[in-house]
Amino acid sequence: MVQALRIAEQGKPVLIVQFLKGGIQQGPEHPMQLGQNLDWIRCDMPRCIHRPAVEPADVQAVSALWSYTKTVVGKGRYGLVVLDELSLAVNYNLIAAEDVIDLLQQRPPQIDVILTGPDMPDALLNVADQVTEFRRNLLP
Repeated sequence: MVQALRIAEQGKPVLIVQFLKGGIQQGPEHPMQLGQNLDWIRCDMPRCIHRPAVEPADVQAVSALWSYTKTVVGKGRYGLVVLDELSLAVNYNLIAAEDVIDLLQQRPPQIDVILTGPDMPDALLNVADQVTEFRRNLLP
């Protein structure tokens, strides 16, 4: 998120997409604009997703947001797109890893994409230009 704020502050359009966050009646039809260069969007669902067992309506909301995201990325409007908690969406079988790889490989060359989340699937790590791992240092 810090990277997104930094890039937006430098004048480059940024999109943050949160796939597992809901509860604010947002969805693709109601993105939030934070400042001049930062658009933020969440799923149009009544709650956040915290585990793999999801309601059919939530699956549909994630699917709608993923379709919207692919369309927007294809248009090349943003310089940076942050796909927040994408690893969990993939691990919960809400978005196919192959579909994410296709998006990354077919995106316009001027768009940087950041994928976030724990337990990023190896298939996505293998196509990444850069991987940053945050780990907690648990002291005894």
